[in-house]
Amino acid sequence: MSLCNANKLRHQPWTDIFTGDSCIDRRKCRRTVPMKVLALGVGRTGTASLRTALHQLGYIKTYHMMSASIENPPDCLMWLDALAAKYDGVGKFGRREWDQLLGDCQAVCDWPACAFAKELIEAYPNAKVILTTRDVDSWHTSTMKTVYWRATDVEHKFVSNFSWAASMYYPMINKFFATFFHNDFPNQGKQIYREHLAEVRSLVPPERLLEFNVKDGWEPLCEFLGEEIPENPFPRSNDIANFIERSRRRNRRQMLNAVLQLFTVVLKLLIIFFIGHYALRRFDVVPKFPAALNETSFWTGRTTTC
Repeated sequence: MSLCNANKLRHQPWTDIFTGDSCIDRRKCRRTVPMKVLALGVGRTGTASLRTALHQLGYIKTYHMMSASIENPPDCLMWLDALAAKYDGVGKFGRREWDQLLGDCQAVCDWPACAFAKELIEAYPNAKVILTTRDVDSWHTSTMKTVYWRATDVEHKFVSNFSWAASMYYPMINKFFATFFHNDFPNQGKQIYREHLAEVRSLVPPERLLEFNVKDGWEPLCEFLGEEIPENPFPRSNDIANFIERSRRRNRRQMLNAVLQLFTVVLKLLIIFFIGHYALRRFDVVPKFPAALNETSFWTGRTTTC
């Protein structure tokens, strides 16, 4: 089956009240708006800032890793299916599946989408392509301190054993690093980054491609997209400190969800126990036997006379 992971989607516990996660089943979704922009640079190259910029320019929803990690965690299951199809040859993931996953988006950026540059370009041949770039050394350092740290975070791994959302996100982000970065990001990350840039350049005609550094601001982006330049400064977001604090805060809130769920289970068991205990005490009746002379007591073994 194409979506063997997505087909395992569990209902979101009602006790998940400390996080704002949604539970949209993308298998039931279809494309509702045209895909206009494929931003295929890897994460930590200004993709969060680009997402905000595209929103300000009026693009309806730009898909980003945060769309899956902290907004709608069930998406992680479909990304697992996409990764399995590409790297393991398990199932298929084509235009139909992309429209299910990204159907309400006019743009997509960040990882894990960057791993599917060829597939997305083939699925949406009319979309313009943006390749966000950054100095490779600063990019590698930033990623080591953020997303790679998140993928290898012991606390995150622990939480994934109990949290509905983390149980989907943690396997997906680890599968991404194991496949796209050959399970060795610290040593191979820089080379794979360079290879990825070369691959995207080879896939797209120059007139459809913008190599973009967010430090360049609005002008090259708006010129490429044919949009007017906004008056406000180009957005800057998702720095290292913010990323780490947000991740740790999410770990804590997911554990609170899990603790509340455990509390409700224990409470239900206690209620059942006390109801059962009360019922036994309230309705337990000593067995009665037919009256008879010289009846032997069931309880004492003594003979009684009527």
